[in-house]
Amino acid sequence: MIQNGLIVILLVGGIFFFLVGTMGLLRLPDAFTRMHATTKCDTLGAGLVLVALIVHQGFHMISLKLLVILVFIWITNPTAAHIIAKAAYHSQEKPSEVKVMGKE
Repeated sequence: MIQNGLIVILLVGGIFFFLVGTMGLLRLPDAFTRMHATTKCDTLGAGLVLVALIVHQGFHMISLKLLVILVFIWITNPTAAHIIAKAAYHSQEKPSEVKVMGKE
């Protein structure tokens, strides 16, 4: 019973972060802010979903494989974000103008 509740909480949290990342990808104006939204939210979303799968499976060989996938995502997602930002910078992509209230 507690295990099922934990799985549901982790899955709902993971899906929430996936949806927030998708909304950021669609709504944000430039490559830098889109990259920030998608990589942060997708890393956390995938982490929560994979942890939910590990809890669901129990401690078996499948859980070890899921843990390896989780570590792989945690390593490759920031690396991919860095490469995307570097490519956008070298192609003279202009960051959007951010207006701060009270500053002109």
